[in-house]
Amino acid sequence: MDRNKLVAALAKSIPQQLATDLVDDFLLLRQDVATATLGRSSGGKIVETTVQILQHLETGKYDAKPDIDKHLREVESRTALDEGLRVCAARLARSMYAIRSKRNILHKGSVDPNTYDQRLVLHGAEWLIAELLRLTQGLTMRESGELIEMVHAPVGALVEDFGSRRLVLPKLNIEGELLVLLHSHYPAYVPVDAVMSSLNRRNEGSVTNALRDMWARKVVEGGKKEGYRLTQTGFNAALGIIREALSKQP
Repeated sequence: MDRNKLVAALAKSIPQQLATDLVDDFLLLRQDVATATLGRSSGGKIVETTVQILQHLETGKYDAKPDIDKHLREVESRTALDEGLRVCAARLARSMYAIRSKRNILHKGSVDPNTYDQRLVLHGAEWLIAELLRLTQGLTMRESGELIEMVHAPVGALVEDFGSRRLVLPKLNIEGELLVLLHSHYPAYVPVDAVMSSLNRRNEGSVTNALRDMWARKVVEGGKKEGYRLTQTGFNAALGIIREALSKQP
């Protein structure tokens, strides 16, 4: 996924900041779907940015904190925008917002609609961005088509959740596997026995040594009693590995 290319294309018709916000939140959501991470990315932020984009396209300006539900209900009755935006996009965004606010979307729960709720929000975001690209001025039909295909590229899983344990699928070294695993649980602490269960194809002593080394370098925090979680340094390192792994997927 070429972030800069996508931002540059959208910024032909909308403010650079809104294009950047939309793409960054979209890519964060893609990463979270790929790594089975809940509770971090926000579909609400994507919808808020969509409302700001609709405001800008209609009036040339936008609110820093728009009344999201009110705008999405009322924009359909106005005619300044293309019907695909004022009707279809507005209704889709309102549905995404309802999922986010009424279903406790993207928060950990014992009964777990979260994964398919999260994917619904992702697919909604894909549609919204594709529609904006379709209507963007200054792009050829071929350029728009290529970008839309990129946005709709399937998200392959990097972490498979078996309920009692999670399996990191890409071929990584021990530290890389630990970073991706702990990222999928972030910001929670992961008990040591759960870490060992997820990395049971590795030598237990090697995993223990890797955790100690990562703790010494302040990549993880915790210990045998409370388990381990990523520090901000570790979180950023995990993002780098995730981006690289996703870029290698077919």
